[in-house]
Amino acid sequence: MYEKYDLDIKQSTYDWCVRAFSMLENSLGLNIKFHQEEGQVEAGQIFLFNHFARFETVIPPYLIHQDTGAYCRCVAAKGLFAGSEGVAQFLLGVGALPNDLPGLLPMLTAEILRGRKVIVFPEGGMVKDRRVIDEKGRYSIFSPTSDERRKHHQGAAVIALTLEVFKTRIRSLEEKGDQPRLERWAKTLELDGVEALLEAAHKPTLIIPANITFYPLRSTDNAVHKLAEVFGKGLSPRFIEELLIEGNILLKDTDMDVRFGDAIEPKKFSRWWERKAIDEVFLRIFSLDELFQLKTFSERWIENLVAIFLARETRRLRDTCMREMYSRVTVNLSHLTSQLILGYLDSGQPEVAPDLFNRALYLAIKNIQGEPSVHLHRILRNPEAYFGTLRGDPRNLDEFWAAAEDKGLVERKADRYRFLAKVREEHEFDEVRLNNPVQVYANEIAPVAGAQRAVEQAIEAAPETDDRALALLRFDDEVMAHDWCRETYSQPRHEKINQAETATESGAPYLLLPERPNGLGVVLVHGFLASPAELGEFGQKLEAAGYPVMGVRLAGHGTSPWDLRDRSWEDWLDSVRRGYRIMSAFVERICLVGFSTGGVLSLQLAAEQPEGLVGIAAISAPVKFRNRNLIFVPLMHGANKLVRWMSSLEGVMPFHPNKSEHTDINYRNIPVRGLYELSGMIDDLMQRLPDVNSPTLIVQGTEDRVVDPKSAEIIANELGSQSKTVHMVEAKRHGILNENTGDCQETVISFLESLPGEDRAGEPS
Repeated sequence: MYEKYDLDIKQSTYDWCVRAFSMLENSLGLNIKFHQEEGQVEAGQIFLFNHFARFETVIPPYLIHQDTGAYCRCVAAKGLFAGSEGVAQFLLGVGALPNDLPGLLPMLTAEILRGRKVIVFPEGGMVKDRRVIDEKGRYSIFSPTSDERRKHHQGAAVIALTLEVFKTRIRSLEEKGDQPRLERWAKTLELDGVEALLEAAHKPTLIIPANITFYPLRSTDNAVHKLAEVFGKGLSPRFIEELLIEGNILLKDTDMDVRFGDAIEPKKFSRWWERKAIDEVFLRIFSLDELFQLKTFSERWIENLVAIFLARETRRLRDTCMREMYSRVTVNLSHLTSQLILGYLDSGQPEVAPDLFNRALYLAIKNIQGEPSVHLHRILRNPEAYFGTLRGDPRNLDEFWAAAEDKGLVERKADRYRFLAKVREEHEFDEVRLNNPVQVYANEIAPVAGAQRAVEQAIEAAPETDDRALALLRFDDEVMAHDWCRETYSQPRHEKINQAETATESGAPYLLLPERPNGLGVVLVHGFLASPAELGEFGQKLEAAGYPVMGVRLAGHGTSPWDLRDRSWEDWLDSVRRGYRIMSAFVERICLVGFSTGGVLSLQLAAEQPEGLVGIAAISAPVKFRNRNLIFVPLMHGANKLVRWMSSLEGVMPFHPNKSEHTDINYRNIPVRGLYELSGMIDDLMQRLPDVNSPTLIVQGTEDRVVDPKSAEIIANELGSQSKTVHMVEAKRHGILNENTGDCQETVISFLESLPGEDRAGEPS
């Protein structure tokens, strides 16, 4: 039926589609992330992809073309070519070939020799349940057409092995100097002469398995589905399901991670007897079609031998490719949550206390971060995305829990999580994505041994993991968050501002635990534009005196001014809260010690009256500034927002130069947004000061060039605490704590020694 069609790729049409896709990509809700080692896609010839959504057959060819400039052949379902001849010819022109095309495999092999790349979906169709492993741990998928599980298709393995056989023959002819046969093959394959043939023959035959992972999966209504309801009455349930799931992937904020695996080479036929057998077989072969027609029951024993060998190697190569393809799943938070639910069900625990479940989920996250073979979604590499896990409110799980509860899979109460039997029920193939997202997520990571291990170990360890062990893991998160932000804000668009920075000290947080703690922990909070290094030496002095110390890194600090530009003062306060929770695991009594902005944030947290707080020391805390130009900051911030909203520019003046007292620690560029947040933070503090009831030390320089010294008096007057001391230091500089002006550090230490409460001296930390 395809004789009437032109099977050649139409490069002009292909190029137009690539440009159209690039434009469309920017307007979709699909966030495509392309993960490959340098040169990996360029070197690959045959690409394997898993298949979950219809549009996956369209996107990979264009991504590969954008990366390499190579034109791709993609095997597509024959049904796409039925009906309209115009549509069929268009699909053929942009590289698609029907899976029932006569001579398909020889044609694809010839295309590779001509420098094109071939894309194959070995599952043979969409795998909506993501189940690719059977009860015995073997790779197989469910086929709706045959209503049974079957092995993956071997087409890619057959092409690769047969191609390697052919290349071995060509290299043999080259060694023998058989120019006539080389010329005949070059002509048969429509190559530009023998040199082109030999170049292709010497290139390694590389299969690149790749995995496409979507996150999150949604089954809520969308615009495409609503239009179909209006204009397409009587739609099949299958079509409705696809509109809901795949429409949400395309239209709503969804990550599509395309991750390429290690290249796999078919067996090299390098032994003399293998090459001899291939040469013998080729005496009767004059086309690639004949090579693909080798049978195991041939009259010639040599053909039998080669065919048997190829069949065995094909199965081995297919299974190797499947392992590599499915191991490249990009594991996300919903994967771990789903596997955790099934893990508790399988262990006979259909009901779990929320605290225990949240702890197990958090441990699973930390476990999987230590699995080098597992590929993690950004949400599991950036602690800011899962900071709320132990409290049961990581913002990135809201949609997951809502869907699971809506489908009747789980019940969440204040005192228990209940996992219902419906989670384990089998669903119709075209319904499972709608009705059981938990099973779909869990199926997807079933082949990833490291993910299974991370969850199993978390379930086992959760009941025995104490607060101190969790605190050390949380501190690890703080360090990871610093590293993540440094990397995130080190892109080309950030380069100009970053290169102007002068800070050389590490911006990472620190946790200092003395061998013989005195029972009082200190949370150190640095100032605006600085980093934990600002109070690092003081922290070491406190540790030497027996005080456990947590040096908090305020969000946006210690990395890049661009990072600070994206933060609110509420983010800064959250940083202090997390540091306080970490310290709470090691001591029963805590004092907050904050410098400048850190002093304001310490007072704000003190107003929440957290358990264990016995004192606050606020040094150079501002409620009034010397610089009167700060009154114009809200106006400038509003202008910046307006410019960003109306154009692609960053604003009228997104950054302002900073004359720092400590250029090795502080940012040189101040984000105007940061100054605006300072104003909001101080306004909030003035409302909260009456709620501060712990003993408070207020230290202020008499001639501070940044903070108006009147700030100390204003704070003291508004404080609700009955025990408050204002200590003025003769100083013309702002940084009186880290510079220890007027023995400021000793004043703070004396305050710490005066705080009430029972010590736990000598208790190991």
